[in-house]
Amino acid sequence: MSWLHWALASALFAGITAVLAKAGVSGLGTSLATAIRTSFALAMAWAVAFGLGEVQGLSSVGTRGWALLALSGCATALSWLCYFRALREGPVSAVAPIDKLSIVFVLVFAAVFLGEPLTGRNLLGAGLILCGALVLVC
Repeated sequence: MSWLHWALASALFAGITAVLAKAGVSGLGTSLATAIRTSFALAMAWAVAFGLGEVQGLSSVGTRGWALLALSGCATALSWLCYFRALREGPVSAVAPIDKLSIVFVLVFAAVFLGEPLTGRNLLGAGLILCGALVLVC
């Protein structure tokens, strides 16, 4: 499968995740709900890594890799904590589009930190995403 197939699968599972999380967070503290979800995500990620035999590469992860992945994990945790709080307090049909504004941040961060080009096409797409989120929320 190409990167596009994987990205579409990711979007499908993210959509399923949002609806299940909204239903599951009812009556729970959002931090507890996030911890429960994260525990299952962690177990599944390790099971897949072991199943694919990728755990053998663990010793080749350098200090920089560990640091960047640790920071990414912390950012993920903060994102999920905020997301679950938003889900508990708002409709999933409004929370999910706002959450997807992360794409706009990704474009900017990728340009600033990774040197990826910020093209007119990227800016147009980001503007359309922003407009789409506003239409869905307002």
